[in-house]
Amino acid sequence: MADRFLLARALADIRDAVARIRQVLPADIEVFSRDRTAREVIVLNLFVALQHCLSVATHWLADARLDVPAAYRDVFLALGDRAVLSPELAGRLAAASGLRNLIAHRYGVLDWQRIHAIAATQMDDLLQFCAEIERAAGA
Repeated sequence: MADRFLLARALADIRDAVARIRQVLPADIEVFSRDRTAREVIVLNLFVALQHCLSVATHWLADARLDVPAAYRDVFLALGDRAVLSPELAGRLAAASGLRNLIAHRYGVLDWQRIHAIAATQMDDLLQFCAEIERAAGA
């Protein structure tokens, strides 16, 4: 990624979104299901974090003058293939790109149990993305 300032800003935004999710997420799924504000904060921050991950990933490929895949999931897999991301993390983020699309295009049909489970257990993947990108960038 050519612009270190933009990279640092995007990674800070991802970390901030994860922190906000962790701050707001009720431990109990029933409380989460009834709390519209918490649901909206969580979903917005999931979307923001995933979108920033995708932006960083696509810019990384473009700056390296590599083909940028049309499908979001393939963007992460391409970084895994090039050892920018670990293959395991690339696979998990490829799957998460489907959640980004679901949030962006079909908000009304979100499965709140699934969203709660993701927010409760998979935020470390977003932080690992930040760490692996920083490592690859030499930051």
